[in-house]
Amino acid sequence: MTLEALRLAAADNLWGAIMPELMLGCIALLLLGLEIVLPRRLHGVIPDVAAAGLLGTLLGLALNWSSVAVGRETFNGLLFHGTSGQLMRVFFVLSALFVCLLARVTLPRHTAPRVEFHHILLVVTAAMMLLAQSNHFVMLFVALEAATIGLYLLVGYFRGSTASLEAGLKFVVMGALSSGLLLFGIVLLYGVAGNPALPGHTTQALHFAELSRFLAANPDNFVASLGVVLVLAGVAFKIGAFPFQIWVPDVYQGAPTPVTAFLAVASKGAGFAVLMALCGQGGAFAAYGWLTTPVLTAIAAATLLFGNIAALTQHNVKRLIGLSGVSHAGFLLLGVIASAQTPMAAGAVYFYLFAYLAASFAVFGVMAHVAGQDDSEQELDHYHGLAKENPLLGAVLAIGLGSLAGIPPLAGFMGKLFILVSAFQAGARALLAVAALGVVISIYYYFGWIKAAFFETWTPPSGEGAGPARPERSPVTPVAAFVLGALALASIAIGFYPGPLGELLTLR
Repeated sequence: MTLEALRLAAADNLWGAIMPELMLGCIALLLLGLEIVLPRRLHGVIPDVAAAGLLGTLLGLALNWSSVAVGRETFNGLLFHGTSGQLMRVFFVLSALFVCLLARVTLPRHTAPRVEFHHILLVVTAAMMLLAQSNHFVMLFVALEAATIGLYLLVGYFRGSTASLEAGLKFVVMGALSSGLLLFGIVLLYGVAGNPALPGHTTQALHFAELSRFLAANPDNFVASLGVVLVLAGVAFKIGAFPFQIWVPDVYQGAPTPVTAFLAVASKGAGFAVLMALCGQGGAFAAYGWLTTPVLTAIAAATLLFGNIAALTQHNVKRLIGLSGVSHAGFLLLGVIASAQTPMAAGAVYFYLFAYLAASFAVFGVMAHVAGQDDSEQELDHYHGLAKENPLLGAVLAIGLGSLAGIPPLAGFMGKLFILVSAFQAGARALLAVAALGVVISIYYYFGWIKAAFFETWTPPSGEGAGPARPERSPVTPVAAFVLGALALASIAIGFYPGPLGELLTLR
């Protein structure tokens, strides 16, 4: 490479375009530095520094929303900066901020280090932000693996818990398999697109736009088709879609509650950001819609049915929320499928993600307060009498679960409605019927949880052979009460008045 080529390449490295990610990386390093220099009695303020850093990053994104040119590629095509990327940046920072608040409730019950938890959380958040803006398979794979490795550590973070360690091991094994499938698919696409004997061949096949042009010139190439399917399979593992969802209930149950929330919301959002870049309108695989549409349709239908039916028999709420999350992945897949044909669908997917964020963190906030020392054992029985003993937690739980179930007029209802309208416009009639059936089934288990909190009475076990006592609930601090109340009110407000979020429906 000549000096002039290096100069031109360096000129495209706009570091200001990734300032939020750099800030999070610097704050993550700062946390480790503070742990070294501060006396042990002051280490309790370090998680607050992490939360303040995330809040500052979120404020910076809001104040500099238009600072990144929409439609601009940087770092020689590795990143693409657009409205969807900015939205997902906000999504991941919000998710990490709520995880920090959940950690304030969960981590004090255990001896696990707190500084390292927040350090890893910030690094994973930055990696997900880069992943959502990936425009090249090298960037996609590096960012995805950086986020996944951090999640491996967080899932098994409670080293004294066999459930957490088991969940971490299962997540590593399944994550390695999914990474292998993804990488094999990328290699096949790179190899076939670089074949000089094929029309439209290119040496830049890992760039999404170049790959899209090659696939358009070779609409029925077998090797390229196999590569596309393997890449989709690798991403399907990450979002917990059928038939790659087998890890979800065990990992969700064993992981610390804040990590389960991060997996359920941020990790799922990252996977769908990738799918939108690959299969959405103008995506890398847009020319292979004849293949991706039926594959994703079959996966979406099976995911919706499996997630909802499997959740019916669950009594552990972490397994229940994990399997219900599988069904939500099916709903979002419906939006991805429609996004190739109707402009409204892309915005509907992002609207759904933000509605899902508000409802999920409201529910996980209640779960963090109800859980005891054994974070993996959270049963429906533990919620008996919750609404009477703590009306705030009961109300937040009801609103969060109602939104997840799609009950009007909550935000989850609007999210499902927009997805269904998009699917109708795209002509996916059969999937609409499956999705409607899934909503009906989900009402049963979501309202069973609400019933346990509002209409069941806790009876302490007594006598020989009695079951375990209910874990002691954590007190609700003023900060936690404010955040949980805000999340519940957000679900109500967005449902009544979509407002700025409704503008996402015009997103291109």
